[in-house]
Amino acid sequence: MYTVLWIIFAAVTLTATVLYALREFHMLQLNGYKTPEHSWWMKKNKRRYILPLALLVLQFPIILFCGKTGMILMTLINAFFIAVYKPGKKFKKPLKYTARVKRMMTTFFILVAVFYVIAVILGTKNGTEKFADKISSILVNTALYITPILVPLSNIINKPVEKSVQNWYINDAKRILSECPSLHKVGITGSYGKTSMKFYLDELLNSQYNTLKTPESFNTPMGVTITVRNSLKSTHEYFICEMGARRVHEIKELCGIADPHDGIITSVGPQHLETFGSVENVTNTKFELADHVKAKGGKIYLNGDNEYIRAKAPQYKGAVLYGLTEGNDYRATDIKVSDRGTQFTVTAPDGEKREFSMKLLGEHNVQNVLGAIAYAHGTGIPLEKLTLPVKRIAAVPHRLQLLDKGNGLTFIDDAYNSNPSGCRAALNVLGLFDACRILVTPGMVELGAKQEELNYEFGQEAAKACDYIVLVGKNQTQPIFNGIKDSGYDMNRVFVADSLNEALTQVHSYQTDKKKIVLLENDLPDNY
Repeated sequence: MYTVLWIIFAAVTLTATVLYALREFHMLQLNGYKTPEHSWWMKKNKRRYILPLALLVLQFPIILFCGKTGMILMTLINAFFIAVYKPGKKFKKPLKYTARVKRMMTTFFILVAVFYVIAVILGTKNGTEKFADKISSILVNTALYITPILVPLSNIINKPVEKSVQNWYINDAKRILSECPSLHKVGITGSYGKTSMKFYLDELLNSQYNTLKTPESFNTPMGVTITVRNSLKSTHEYFICEMGARRVHEIKELCGIADPHDGIITSVGPQHLETFGSVENVTNTKFELADHVKAKGGKIYLNGDNEYIRAKAPQYKGAVLYGLTEGNDYRATDIKVSDRGTQFTVTAPDGEKREFSMKLLGEHNVQNVLGAIAYAHGTGIPLEKLTLPVKRIAAVPHRLQLLDKGNGLTFIDDAYNSNPSGCRAALNVLGLFDACRILVTPGMVELGAKQEELNYEFGQEAAKACDYIVLVGKNQTQPIFNGIKDSGYDMNRVFVADSLNEALTQVHSYQTDKKKIVLLENDLPDNY
């Protein structure tokens, strides 16, 4: 009887362990497989680990002193894990069963198997309950409750293998690039705006050259490597490489792979401060691209309107500055913004002027398009031949993308990776419309010690621009809520939702005679 009970207990516990592990592997993947970052994330989300920790401790008296009753109780408790972690929840970015994940899962289940093998060795052989049997049950349970430790441990154990695999792919990408001597490579980095710049520059260069760009947000070493190995052809003339970083020297690492001739730095700001530590570290890391280009004798294009970039620009003789203010080599003036698009005039370093118009909304978009115009003009494309490509530029998905849903409802989708500068720009765009203006946001993250302060300021600015405000997540948005409240806003027009679906339901419930314009500002990933 006891043997049958133990088998049922072990089967339930193993099932719970598998499902629990899949959730933890998902979070580790979202954290970029980086153990320090994942450990920080676990610390920040420590409440989700209170129950497993409590059960890890409580199992000892339950199993040791309650006999079969305790075994039945633990079986029911572990069945609860199955109910909680069973497949069914739809994630924005589900777990991808990559080769790396499969290797980590293999290591994880070997670790779990150690617990089970010892448990079976200790287990009963005559169907009666002994002290050793209780210890075997505790071992099986422990494997479940320490799954959040075993998952990152698997990552650590596999690190030498993964490093070897990555190096092979990276070296292969370097080989492919070396076999394209006529290919001109341009790196793009910045705290924000780099993805938009990449898309805009590709549109302009593609009017004269055969170009390849890193897709979507493929801005990591493996993202660049995959692009080169899968997509680069001998016929390509320009490779536009987006470069992202969350830590010091990560841009230097990317430069070692892509080896860009030229570079563009779109911005520097308080982004990823939890991993960078300071804006100074952010600045120095972004300028690792400028250091690489300087050593190669190439050109570096800098957003001269950014205070951090402007302060460091004098260290790079020959840098080309672009922006909306005086003193920039390429300058945009006479900017006219409406809900139908933007018009502006570009003045080149030689004094030539040319009027441009585009479908993109907002003055801030002029900066990135101007940077793309500056670089394209620097390759030899006349300004007059850039006017049509600029008109063709479409909004990058999830970056102030206008989506007309009909029935008097339009979304401004600015859901990707919100930041203080982007939030202000998005609110300015929202203000262009003569409509019922609604903000839906979960706030900003990865801003370190400034996160509460910057979200509070976001709330104050939102109070000036919006007719209704819907916040997603009570705890996450508390600083925004406080900023709105302290601004004297009518709090009857503020709603705090638990999920995006609930937020959108609330948006549909608002009754107004005007057309509704809904700004979707930021969309936190599944690990927030």
